[in-house]
Amino acid sequence: MPFNLYPFQKRILENLEANRFNILRKFRQAGCTTISAAYSLWLVTFQQHKSVVILSVGDTESTEVLDRIKIMYDELPSFLKPTIVESNKHTLKLSTHSIIKSRPSGKQSGRSLAGSFLVIDEAAFIENIDTIWAAVYPIISTGGRAFVLSTVNGVGNWYYETYNDALQKRNSFTAIDISWKEHPEYNRVPNYDHMYKEMEEREPPLNIDDWEKVTRSNMPLKKWLQEYECEFLGTGDTFIEGSILTHLRDNISDEYFTKYNNRMRIWKDPDPSYEYIIGVDTALGRELDYSAFQIINVYNGEVVAEFYSNKTPINDFSKMIASEGTNYNTALILVERNTIGNNVIDWLYNQYEYENVWHDEKGNPGFQVTLRNRDQLLAELEEAIRTNVIKINSARTLKELNAFVMTETGKVAAEKNSNDDLIMSLALAIHGLNIYIERAHVGFQREKPYKQEPLFPSSGKGKFRTMNGMTEEDIKWLIS
Repeated sequence: MPFNLYPFQKRILENLEANRFNILRKFRQAGCTTISAAYSLWLVTFQQHKSVVILSVGDTESTEVLDRIKIMYDELPSFLKPTIVESNKHTLKLSTHSIIKSRPSGKQSGRSLAGSFLVIDEAAFIENIDTIWAAVYPIISTGGRAFVLSTVNGVGNWYYETYNDALQKRNSFTAIDISWKEHPEYNRVPNYDHMYKEMEEREPPLNIDDWEKVTRSNMPLKKWLQEYECEFLGTGDTFIEGSILTHLRDNISDEYFTKYNNRMRIWKDPDPSYEYIIGVDTALGRELDYSAFQIINVYNGEVVAEFYSNKTPINDFSKMIASEGTNYNTALILVERNTIGNNVIDWLYNQYEYENVWHDEKGNPGFQVTLRNRDQLLAELEEAIRTNVIKINSARTLKELNAFVMTETGKVAAEKNSNDDLIMSLALAIHGLNIYIERAHVGFQREKPYKQEPLFPSSGKGKFRTMNGMTEEDIKWLIS
């Protein structure tokens, strides 16, 4: 059976040869697992002392991949076949001293395996893939190569983050994208008329022009976008709608500087023309959850700075808040006063004499979060993000939003092993922003250049001092 490759499949192989680390975003039924199987067989057939490790979602999938490789081997002409030295459910070893090991994923996957080529199939669907990657990476760290491939499966997971970091050149992976429109059996690709003629002679005949229409009509739109358009969408449980999260991802900024040993990131210095609000969520500083604050420009909604740390004691945290509040034009500070938040308020008032602290309608400093008003806070957060009232620059905040979901009990909360401290501090700041906008004498506006008043009187006359005393000068040309 000839293995005639489509152009997009050739592009995948070219990348596998050219780059050490590759991550593929694929559509369904693209033949990519078959490509990786064929490439693995080629590697162990024609090269000496190569070790290929293939990780799949489960034991059934890992067995199927190796079975596919064995069928390919069986169908090779005899003069191309090395002798099989070992063959079982999870291993194929040849007389070239090369071996393929196909394993199910698991927390201990790869720890005892050595490999020169690592394949992770359907990585977006593997649980604890970040832990698994940390375990298997040492097997290729001394010169081996990796091929991660998957259809997309929501946002916020290791595959999503690794793929997007590859696009932004923040890691060593090369991102490979393929589209169903490149597949001749799904779409009429130029120069494939001979193949379409063969397809149309089949029984029953296949009308290639109707494939998209028929396929889309037989599945929900979201499934179509995920399975074939390869769009990273929320799993359906994310609090913020998936397409909005994608938009946020495309607009985060790496143009920041840091303070306090990278705990604080700053995108914009304070501007004397503006006012600012700081939302504060406090933790114990014992590496459990995080203390966080977000600083928002009142006039254009941009998040200009954020603080995030799980090791900062409350007294140090309070000192930093007071310092940054003063720095940002004596910003209004809105502190969640639940439990230890009261300690922060006490430090701000009594130790640092910071008086621009938010008070509720009863005159109490800080904001008491309850089950009822928490939902309101989050609703305001969602609306502000959806309507572009705020500008989020932070990848750390986006990471929390990607893992902020609707649980089975109906509560909105962070997924297991994730946090929501940046989210809650941002929600508090947005709440303060909304009330400020309602009460302000001037309306909320996007950032505009600061308009300065003329330095000279409208008469166009000014004075300057010379050695001979005061002399009048015509300065109309300065303000014309």
